[in-house]
Amino acid sequence: MAVLIDKDTRVLIQGITGSQGTFHSAAMLEYGTKVVAGVTPGKGGSEVNSIPVYDSVREAKEAHDATASVIFVPAPFAGDAALEAIAAGLNPVVIITEHVPVQDEIRVIHAAAREGITIIGPNTPGIINPSARQKLGIMPGHVFADGPVALMSRSGTLTYEIAAGMTNAGIGITTAIGLGGDPCVGLTTIEAVKLFQSDPETKAMVIVGEIGGDAEERAAAYIKDHVDIPVVGFIAGRTAPPGKRMGHAGAIISGSTGTALAKISALTEAGVRVADKPSDVARLLKEMM
Repeated sequence: MAVLIDKDTRVLIQGITGSQGTFHSAAMLEYGTKVVAGVTPGKGGSEVNSIPVYDSVREAKEAHDATASVIFVPAPFAGDAALEAIAAGLNPVVIITEHVPVQDEIRVIHAAAREGITIIGPNTPGIINPSARQKLGIMPGHVFADGPVALMSRSGTLTYEIAAGMTNAGIGITTAIGLGGDPCVGLTTIEAVKLFQSDPETKAMVIVGEIGGDAEERAAAYIKDHVDIPVVGFIAGRTAPPGKRMGHAGAIISGSTGTALAKISALTEAGVRVADKPSDVARLLKEMM
């Protein structure tokens, strides 16, 4: 069973004619993703990597029965691009773009919630399903192997590092989701946990968190009462000075909320084995499974 995407997902890329859209559309096609159309206003009628380009999302969807969107549109316009995808009923909508204005993020998240559409990101590497050979975003497909473990992460590079360690240890992944590193994101950690808990093919989960916010604490409370499969965690930013932003816009500690210690304590109390370093995740999974 797949989470959010499967072998039948038909992908539309917004901003396909830009350098990032062009490069990553080729990588998605090479991986096996069913990229059926692209959208760049004013570039309709052209092609990128043999993918037809349209002026609007609705036009592209109607022509190719697209079901999901990946957005590479520059930050000032990414919010409007996402609203266009939501209005067309595409689901999920994956917003790769970083530095999206917070007010635009909030508008998009609320619009998607009203329509029952899942937003992944902004500032995300995307989502990948190795068994279906579908990736929506920029994840390096070769480090992900098919298997029974779900992976959700607030950090793109840590996603790749941990996935590679799991693959080298012979542990595959059902679906990996980059949750995004901004203060406001669509799919949250707790929502991802709920999705994977309902997937019968997911036999264990990995949560990769970082300082800032309370996403991991909320997920821990849910795991304690509702999750009955092994869960391994890793929290980045243990040595970050209080009040200092580290990397992602969402990785900033305010008072005692959002510290690495608070997150590790909450996860441990919920029965999650928390790794000291990324390379420990695969070992802990093997011990628990």
